[in-house]
Parts: sequence; C-alpha cells; structure tokens
Amino acid sequence: MIMSSTEFFKNLPAKECKKCGETIEEMADCYSHHCDDCEGEIR
Repeated sequence: MIMSSTEFFKNLPAKECKKCGETIEEMADCYSHHCDDCEGEIR
C-alpha cells in the first residue's frame, strides 16, 4: 500500500544543524542547514 504524502511528511525526522546537531525549527521558506547560533558564526 502506498503511504499518503501527509503520513510521509509527518514521519520525517526533525531537521538538525549540520554543524552542532541542534534541532532546527522548520519554516515553510527556510532552506538553511545551520541553527541561528552557527549561522551567526558563519557570516
């Protein structure tokens, strides 16, 4: 049986910062792979 798209997205793991591993709060238009703290260090 094929999983619905809603179920697929509900089962995805939380997005994590690529540098420190902290969970990132996801937003609809956010493509960043770093948390706010690490993003500040990069810029």
